[in-house]
Amino acid sequence: MILRRSPRALCCVFACTLALAVPLRTSPAADQPATDQFTAGFGKSDITPPPGLPMWGYGARHDALSAGALDTLWAKAVVIRAGDSKLALVGLDLGRGPTAPMMEKIRRAIAEKAKIDNVLISGSHTHHGPVIELTDRPGFGKGKFDKAVAYSKKLPDLIIEAILAADRNAMPCRLGIATRDVDLNRNRHTKHTPKPTDPMLAVLRFDDAAGKPIAVLVNFAAHAVMTDTKIMKYSADYPGFMQRRVEDLLKTNCLFMQGAAGDMSVNAGAHHGPQAFGEHLGDVVVELAKSAHSTVPAHPRIQGKVDDFLFHSRTDFTSPIVLLAYSRAFFPEIMRNFVEEFRDGVPTELNTILLNGDVALVGASGEFFCNHSNRLKQRSYVPHTFFFGYCDGHSMYFPTIEAASEGGYGGDATVSPAEVGAGEQVMNRALINLYTMLGKFKPRDSAPAPAAHQTAAVSAAR
Repeated sequence: MILRRSPRALCCVFACTLALAVPLRTSPAADQPATDQFTAGFGKSDITPPPGLPMWGYGARHDALSAGALDTLWAKAVVIRAGDSKLALVGLDLGRGPTAPMMEKIRRAIAEKAKIDNVLISGSHTHHGPVIELTDRPGFGKGKFDKAVAYSKKLPDLIIEAILAADRNAMPCRLGIATRDVDLNRNRHTKHTPKPTDPMLAVLRFDDAAGKPIAVLVNFAAHAVMTDTKIMKYSADYPGFMQRRVEDLLKTNCLFMQGAAGDMSVNAGAHHGPQAFGEHLGDVVVELAKSAHSTVPAHPRIQGKVDDFLFHSRTDFTSPIVLLAYSRAFFPEIMRNFVEEFRDGVPTELNTILLNGDVALVGASGEFFCNHSNRLKQRSYVPHTFFFGYCDGHSMYFPTIEAASEGGYGGDATVSPAEVGAGEQVMNRALINLYTMLGKFKPRDSAPAPAAHQTAAVSAAR
């Protein structure tokens, strides 16, 4: 069963019920006439925390504090204007996307200051970033982890800064897209053969009017966990080395958007360690970027839709015994924040963007397994379809149904609490959204089922 999740602003039960009775809403661009304008700009912000914050990603570290940084962590943004709407694409050198309160602040600020309608913010999933979930309350971070609380308060402003800088830097743009299947990731979960992977390495190259790159966006799926776990310093891991390699060789900007990496590790081959692998990946990206032919879109347009789900949880986070077990596995303060968010179910956000009628950008707030992305691309009758994981939040793992049947880390309820089949329902909704945007379905035909239909997906759209 999926329960309806109300919009993030608090609302009464009547308003929630009314939302189910009206057609789903898309962004303004879906109903407004498009213009011929297509622009893009790049901006970035240093988001490296000070030493002394707990580090994100490995439970065995518990609340051990960082000792500094191996390299700089960045928020990098491309803001696109197509027709009458804007889209921000943001890559973070963090383990996850921003928390729900952070996303509310970011969305509000960029809408008010730059009229940006849509935003996709993807964490690279580095396990050498800071914990960002601690909050300013005793027992939830305040008093014991004040540095981490202060950083979490500042982080949305840094992300907003990068987005607004990209918007200010916007210029007439041409877009080039190139993809290649590469043998650079492997399935770390399944014992069945053949083991699925998502081999797609994708590049979106944004050029100025003269054909000079403004920025290169890279989409690839593999856990960013190549840095030694014993090193208690911040690092962007292999995506950081990849981005620097691309920037050095192409004399442009590069941002990374993680894919469906829930069951994907790197396939390093002879390229051991984050620097060697990252630079090798960067070399392949450069070849791919050079092969992309950029053009001005014939019909610039952005159509966007956000769906919020609240999935039934396979783990009872209201149980004191469960809280104690997780607190011992991680540390109490982070688990209190986590349990508070997941007490009523697993909140999950889906963003569906159709750019220029021929580029689908789908982002979801969790660690989706590779076959979710593969099947999305197979079933999407859009010339270019890309999936961004760890996007606009973090809802833990989303194994496929068959992967959940295997259990194991990433497949069982301890780290993938969302009900079995939740990932498939998210992907189905993305496909329905895309086909509705393409005019294949009428909006009323693709609305969620009534709440009484317990087997159907019910979501609130922004």
